[in-house]
Parts: sequence; structure tokens; C-alpha cells
Amino acid sequence: MDVRDQVAIHEAMEQQTISITKAGVKAVLNARTSILAAANPIGGRYDRSKSLQQNIQLSAPIMSRFDLFFVLVDECNEVTDYAIARRIVELHSRQQESVEREYSLEEIQRYIGFAKKFKPRITPESQEYIVEEYKKLRQRDANAMSKASWRITVRQLESLIRLSEAMAKMVCEDKVKVAHVKEAFKLLNKSIIRVETPDINLEEEQDVSQADEAMETEQNENLRITFEDYRKISNILILHMREYEDKHKDSDSEGALRKKDLTTWYLEQMESAIEGENDMVTQRNIIHKVIDRLVKVDNVLLEMTLPEDDSADNPFLVVHPNYVIE
Repeated sequence: MDVRDQVAIHEAMEQQTISITKAGVKAVLNARTSILAAANPIGGRYDRSKSLQQNIQLSAPIMSRFDLFFVLVDECNEVTDYAIARRIVELHSRQQESVEREYSLEEIQRYIGFAKKFKPRITPESQEYIVEEYKKLRQRDANAMSKASWRITVRQLESLIRLSEAMAKMVCEDKVKVAHVKEAFKLLNKSIIRVETPDINLEEEQDVSQADEAMETEQNENLRITFEDYRKISNILILHMREYEDKHKDSDSEGALRKKDLTTWYLEQMESAIEGENDMVTQRNIIHKVIDRLVKVDNVLLEMTLPEDDSADNPFLVVHPNYVIE
């Protein structure tokens, strides 16, 4: 999202005003309305390995001011694609005849106008339930391994209250009951999106002959890790490398670390969790593949060549200076 657009929408959501300057005249208009916004991900495709904020380039202060977020991932599905295509073709061929409406536009307008007249109040039971559910959201957010669309703050508590009042208005009630809070919590809980990232296949870039196909299948099972585990291993390696670089920046290697030394250090840290020789071999293969992926795919690590260094299979590694651990 463009920075100028972010400034404009931030003013509308924070101060409930819009400033317009034209022909030397500056005007400030009130902007007290609900906001329904849509955004396309960068490059036109949602990247599951990145957070929602990184996909749409929207600042955290603006995101926290929205009550609900929903991510629609366009995945290839033969049944779904057929149904969508057929529906669009019917709309173009028959237009109004293919649109089935349960209620007319006038009926919907009358219902919305009538529901707006209600000003529901929260009952004591609903207040206690709201507090308990907010505590659960905060606790889950603190213990979550995967990234949510936002961090759970008091703004989400205010969102829960607004949604509960809206649920009561929908059924034309004067009081916000526990049932309304439960429905609002379900809605808020579904919108706190944790888009599941696919597992990392560490063997996907290797070419294996057909004679070794059976062995490849067995290795793929062992060398396929979740994205959370991949991110965890990467962060451990990067933190160690930066610490090592700070301590040895005046050495001949300029703080760079050999690939084998980095592998050995990680296995020593994980020694208590390794069970047997086979597990040791598997973990060694995994850490080698993770390092290779950080170098060749993610470009987080850089291979550094020093004069008179012939160790091509054991290069010096440094962390990219612009990389920031999330």
C-alpha cells in the first residue's frame, strides 16, 4: 500500500476526519462510517511463508484498527474452478434471471434501518464472559508459534464488544447476551488468521536417479520439516553467527564461520534431543539442507571466498547485513 494512502486512511480511522487541500483551500470533513477494505498481495499471489502484514504491506497501526480480517487464498481446485466459471457464464448469459434473491432490496433496507434503532447494553454475565475470552486470546497469542494477522491488544477487546453489540442488533435485542458474545468471539477468532505454511521439502532441488527412487521417498519423509521448525532452526543459526561475527570481526576470516563448524555447533546444542546414530545422521542431513536453502533460496546467508581458500565444500558463511530476524 502506498505511503500516502496509508496516511490518508490512518487519519480517517484514528481521528475520524479527512483533510482535503485543493486550489489553496483546505477542508476537514467528518468521516464517521464503517470501513470495508480489500487488498491484493504483492505479486498477485499470497506468500504463505510471510505474514499478512508483509503480503499486503500495511502498517501495524492501521491493521490493528480493523475489527476483522479474512484471507482468501486462490488455490487451484477443479471442482471449485468449474463451479465459479459456470456461475459467471450463467450471469453473463441470463443476467437477472440467474440471480436468486430471498429478499428484495427494499426489505433489506427496511430491516437494516429498523435494526439500527436498537442500542443494546451488555449484561453482567456477558461482561464476565468477554473478559474471560479476551484473557484466552491473550494467552494463546503469547504461546503461539505461528504468526497471526495481528497481536492481541485492547483494540481486539473493543472489537469483541462492538461485534457483540452488532450481533444483538441483528436479532433486534436490547441486551447483549452471552450467546451474542459467543458468536462474536467465533467471528473474531476465525478472522485472526494464521495461514498455514506448507512444509519445507529440503530435497526438492535435488535430482535423484530413478534407481534410487525408493531411497529418495524414504529420505523425503525424514527431510521434510514444517515451516515453523525451519524458521526456528534458521533463527538459532543466524543468532549464533552474528554473535560469532561480533566476537571475531578482527580475525582473518572477518567473523565468517565455516559451514562444517556451524553444523557441528548446532548438533552439539541439540545433543540431548538426538536419539541414536540414525537420528544423528538425519539431523546432520537436515541442518546441511537448511543451510543450503538459506544460501541458495532465501539468500539469508552469503558464501564468502577468501584468498588461497580451496575448500569449496566447506565455505565461509556470513549473514546478509540487511536481514532482520522476525
